[in-house]
Amino acid sequence: MTDVGGTPVLREPANRVSPQAIPFWTVSALVGDAVLVVGAALVWWLVPGVPGWAGLLVLLLALVAVAHVVLMPRIRYRVHRWEVTDTAVHTREGWIGRQTRIAPISRVQTVDSRQGAVMRLFGLASITVTTASAAGPITVDCLDADTARHVVARLTAITAATEDDAT
Repeated sequence: MTDVGGTPVLREPANRVSPQAIPFWTVSALVGDAVLVVGAALVWWLVPGVPGWAGLLVLLLALVAVAHVVLMPRIRYRVHRWEVTDTAVHTREGWIGRQTRIAPISRVQTVDSRQGAVMRLFGLASITVTTASAAGPITVDCLDADTARHVVARLTAITAATEDDAT
């Protein structure tokens, strides 16, 4: 946080997610959108009584899916940021809407890491910081797997040294 004319201004988190997030999000979107488009096309083609103009809706759905696969990963990569300091965990995420979360270290209860099969193929992992907050946990998706391990270790060390109770 910096001061501008005596008013505190929140800066964006310092770190980007891994560049491998772009191909990971692209593949994830491609698989999900392909299932949706193929399913819609099969319904249009195989189910009797579906009007012919429904094929135009399937085509429109396919065009939206292509735009989603091409644009979403790049926009998410530009937006998603994270930072861990001795005092807080700070994240920003989204691709249509934006969400910024800041959790004081004193509120951190657990730190978990996750690496699914597809994430492993791209060398990625995610961390989840559970806090004493009604807003739920803070997740940092698509970190380089080594970075995620270091962040988990650092957060564990910082929270262990913090005397405040995270309840």
